[in-house]
Amino acid sequence: MTSPAPIHCIGSVLWDIVGRSDRHMKAGHDVPGRIIRIPGGVMMNIAMALRMHDVPVSLLTSLGADPAGRDLLQEATQRGMETALVHISDSHPTDQYMAIEGSNGLIAAIADAHSLEAEADAVIAPMRDGRVGTVDAPYDGMIVCEGNLPQATLDYMSGAAEFSMADVRLAPASPGKAERLKPFFKHSKATFYVNLIEANILLGTKLATAPEAAAAMVDAGVFRAAVTDGPNMTAIADDRGVQSALPPAVTVLRVTGAGDVFMASHIAADMRGLTGAEALDFALTHTATYISTETSL
Repeated sequence: MTSPAPIHCIGSVLWDIVGRSDRHMKAGHDVPGRIIRIPGGVMMNIAMALRMHDVPVSLLTSLGADPAGRDLLQEATQRGMETALVHISDSHPTDQYMAIEGSNGLIAAIADAHSLEAEADAVIAPMRDGRVGTVDAPYDGMIVCEGNLPQATLDYMSGAAEFSMADVRLAPASPGKAERLKPFFKHSKATFYVNLIEANILLGTKLATAPEAAAAMVDAGVFRAAVTDGPNMTAIADDRGVQSALPPAVTVLRVTGAGDVFMASHIAADMRGLTGAEALDFALTHTATYISTETSL
């Protein structure tokens, strides 16, 4: 029996510096809590969550030739990820992300992903230079990509021959970057994983529920769309209709990375042969466990 091909995860791998407090916070508050440094970035979060489900992954990203980059490469290798395709940059440092979280959720965050943006051509090079695929022999497995990649790179990937056969899974990275993914509306095998705010940004609407938004994205040409809305109904839609489910009620201890865990868990459910509401429930259950504990991925 041959092992399944790895999912090629294209995007941000960096260090998360996160300050967490169990207090309700607003801008300007100064409260006790804990500050931690953990491997992060949208794509690292997704890759780590996929590895928790024993799904093989290969990272396509850019790291600096600095101690932070070497540490991240070691972390990825120890977690069982393939790192042979990681680009090591001599001219740009390893990216980082800083966030503040209170009991009421994310208060503020800054993502320094300038290295990924500057090195994007080198990051996606394996998809077209023969290491993974070429224009004449496009890769037909699964790739995951995200909105931290530059607009020009995402525009290219959405229509390029070497990406045309791939099962593409998309993560916006943040509401501010959701629109970067709009070119993939035309891709024949792209699945969007967005929250309700991001869905409305992509659609230019003010829809009130995830089921409405998921259906509207498919109506707008999207192959498949999964839309979350915090503790409210989550939905996934394709040309066969809409499936929805209510997330389990839990005490929320963290929110950074929750969307990444949901996406990875739904992908893992797909790979296990689960479909529709069953796959949705699988993803929501694992996400609920993640946000209600403080154990790292």
